[in-house]
Amino acid sequence: MNGRPFVSFVGAGPGDPELVTLKALRRLREADVVIHDRLIPAALLAEAPADAEIIDAGKAPGRHCMGQAQINWLLVDRARRRGRVVRLKGGDPAIFGRLAEEIDAVRAGGVDFEVVPGVTAATAAAARGGISLTARGHASMLVLATGSDHAGRGVAALDWELLARAEATLVFYMPMQGLDSITTALTAMGRDHREPALVVERAGTPDERVVAGRLGDIAARCREACVGAPALLLVGPTVDAASVPLAVRHLTAAQA
Repeated sequence: MNGRPFVSFVGAGPGDPELVTLKALRRLREADVVIHDRLIPAALLAEAPADAEIIDAGKAPGRHCMGQAQINWLLVDRARRRGRVVRLKGGDPAIFGRLAEEIDAVRAGGVDFEVVPGVTAATAAAARGGISLTARGHASMLVLATGSDHAGRGVAALDWELLARAEATLVFYMPMQGLDSITTALTAMGRDHREPALVVERAGTPDERVVAGRLGDIAARCREACVGAPALLLVGPTVDAASVPLAVRHLTAAQA
């Protein structure tokens, strides 16, 4: 073993390998083991030492993948046997990344840990659209919500009435399976169907696409464009400032 058992939960950012912190790079370069999510850029994994063990723990629809219990066991086992473990998570590990479950497992195993934050997909998507998620006089609150339930099979049980009347920018992670239900719930509870909306597919990656529309028609636009996961839905007054012509041109090129 190369050192005391220690786990670093590291944010890999949204897909652009340059959108990581110096601390994240340092931890990768010191790692004995890297346990990573899917969609982690190969350029980031290449930062690990040549003799580091690299374990793909990514979850993806339609493919065999590790269960959460196995990932939890790996974190403790590899830390005890090898030393420095980096749990490399897409975006920011503390935002919809099951970080709490993995911290509980590491604590129960008596292993010390740290959390290295990263750029989450919401801020990457906003940057792609050239917008601010908050704006004085328009949106003084930002809500990050999951668009699917804990099993990923249905729409999350959220307070739709609260979300509909919130003077906030709403960002839904993992919304694609229930996009129609999400937009219908918001408009049924009183949110303006004309409110600007963006769906950003694979935010921060070379395959990124942006679909612009309104809350009432964004689901139909995404079906027409065959947008898939991973994606985010952004809704709110500040979204109106997005570079819509750029988004439309990008979408047209991707469909050509």
